[in-house]
Amino acid sequence: MTNETQPNPLRSVYTSNFPNILEAFGISLAVSTYQAGRVILVRREQNGGLNTHFRNFHKPMGIAADHATGRLTIGGANTVWYYRNMSAVARKLEPPDQHDAAFLPRQIHVTGDIDIHEMAYAADGRLWLVNTKFCTLCTLDPDHSFTPVWRPHFVTALAPQDRCHLNGLCMVNGVPTYVTALGETDTPGGWRENKKNGGIFMDVARNEILLRGLSMPHSPRVYNNRLWVLESGQGTLAQVDLAAQTWRTVAQMPGFTRGIDFIGPLAFIGLSQVRESAVFSGIPLVERLQERTCGVWVVNIQTGETVAFLRFEEGVQEIFAVQIVPARFPEMLEWGDKLLMTSYVIPDEALADVPKFEDPQ
Repeated sequence: MTNETQPNPLRSVYTSNFPNILEAFGISLAVSTYQAGRVILVRREQNGGLNTHFRNFHKPMGIAADHATGRLTIGGANTVWYYRNMSAVARKLEPPDQHDAAFLPRQIHVTGDIDIHEMAYAADGRLWLVNTKFCTLCTLDPDHSFTPVWRPHFVTALAPQDRCHLNGLCMVNGVPTYVTALGETDTPGGWRENKKNGGIFMDVARNEILLRGLSMPHSPRVYNNRLWVLESGQGTLAQVDLAAQTWRTVAQMPGFTRGIDFIGPLAFIGLSQVRESAVFSGIPLVERLQERTCGVWVVNIQTGETVAFLRFEEGVQEIFAVQIVPARFPEMLEWGDKLLMTSYVIPDEALADVPKFEDPQ
């Protein structure tokens, strides 16, 4: 099955149970692909099919969601895009009675080219970014491109040199707690020399390396009181045992694993084909599989079994982030959408001065 017609086809196929899984949990997915320059909303259609709805962005990578406030934030090549869910606007979208969320653009923050990777909201509402080019965790404010807050102890300078390829961020109780990087290195691009098994897993508060020897780790997460990481160079999902300072493989997949979110007993995991280039040469996944897959795999974390998948056949080769959206059929309005001209968000106390009227729609 394919998505809607595009000038450059972005074809996909999926297992028949994928839409039903989304429906059962009342969710959809937001998936970023920097290679194709899109954020993809993966949604179940009313007829029971799967809809892949594309929105254009410049090199989108990290996606941060704050379900309590309805915020959805996208990190790009040199900007961060802020969106907010306005359910009243969803009711005005075509076709009628289908959309249950509408994410409206609220603002753009210009960071400069910092190679934003994972992002997440803290309990205090601040957005945290992995600034990969400067090897730092940072926050944003209106006056600066970024504010560096933390960097690995072995990185001796704040310089745009991608010294260790800091990439993954794990929040625990709303606090930045763990990060992943591709090397314990302090020279420009130094991580590339031992990318096969030079990856590390770090504790932020203690600024301490907890695990070494990982193969291109990404996307550390705590879920169900367990610690997880994608060992991307192996194409696997792994469970971390910090007490034993080790990890075990839970599931192996046919692609470069990067980007993950959980619900119930399931993990939604992004897979990339990875290019035949110096960056990915020599890693175990490339040696294991001559052909690799791009898509979203659904894995039962209790058994390691793949229970469903969405596979991109054309146009999309690399996935970065996979984020659950707590809506069945959301929309992201583009900046030129005419609804933005007539959609107003004002403080609750100001609504008392708004006259009541019948909505013509």
